Amino acid sequence: MKIAVLTKAIPKLKSLKIDSSKKWIDDSNIQYIMNEHDTYALEEAVLIKEKLKDNSEVFAITMGPMNRSKQIMQEALAKGADKGLIIKNDFKITDPLAFAKIFSEKIKDEKFDLILCGLASYDLGSGQTSVLIGELLGMTTATFAIETNVINKKIKIKKELESGFSQWIEMSLPASISIQSGLNNPRYVSIKNIVQAKDKEVIIKNVDKEIVTMQGFTKFYVPVNEKKTEFIEGELDAVTNKIIRILKEDLKLI
Repeated sequence: MKIAVLTKAIPKLKSLKIDSSKKWIDDSNIQYIMNEHDTYALEEAVLIKEKLKDNSEVFAITMGPMNRSKQIMQEALAKGADKGLIIKNDFKITDPLAFAKIFSEKIKDEKFDLILCGLASYDLGSGQTSVLIGELLGMTTATFAIETNVINKKIKIKKELESGFSQWIEMSLPASISIQSGLNNPRYVSIKNIVQAKDKEVIIKNVDKEIVTMQGFTKFYVPVNEKKTEFIEGELDAVTNKIIRILKEDLKLI
C-alpha cells in the first residue's frame, strides 16, 4: 500500500505580530513547527504500514518555502516516513481549494492508495484540504477519523460525530481521510532515526507560477476587549422593549 501523509509547517503560536499589510502575520523571526494534527496522521500511517507487514510505503508531503519545509520533512522522515516530497512554494496562499489543486496536481502521478492529513491546520483551520483533494483525485473521502482498520482493498474508519457519538463506515480505496487528534500516541524521535532520516529519498517539485485564489483574508487585527455597562430606566414596557432590541440588533443573541 502506498500511503501519503500531508504535513504542514505552522508558526509557533507565541507572540505573533501582524505585518504592515494587515493581511498576514510578520513571519520574519518566527519559529515554525509541524502542525500538531498532522503528527497524528503521520503516526496513523506508520501504524497502518506496521500492521499490514507488507511492502507498504509512507510518503510525507509538505508544501511551502524550502527552509521551513526541509525542517518539517526531516522530522516526518525521522518519525517513520519512508520517503518525502517537498512542494516548494514561496507564494502566500490561504485558499483551501488552491492548496488542494496544487497538491492534487503534484501527487496525482504517484497513485496513492491512501492520503491522510490532520483534521485542520492550527494557523488557518479550514479543515477542507483532505476532502477537496479526494474530490479532485476521484477518491472516497471521510473526516474526523478516530480509528482506522485496513482490510484487503477497503478501509474501515470510526468517525467522530457530535455529542459523543461515533459511527463506523467502510470505504473503498483509494481514499482521502482527515485524522482527529488523539487517536494514537505519536512516537518520539530518537537520535538514530534522525541520522537515518538524512539518507532517505526526498523529491522536490516547484510551484513556478502564482496560483489563482478564490478567497483570502482582507484584514488581520487583534480584537479589542471592551466592557460597557448601560443602565436602562423607565417604564416596564419601555425597558423590556429596549432590552429585546439590544439582544436582537446589537448582540444578535435572539
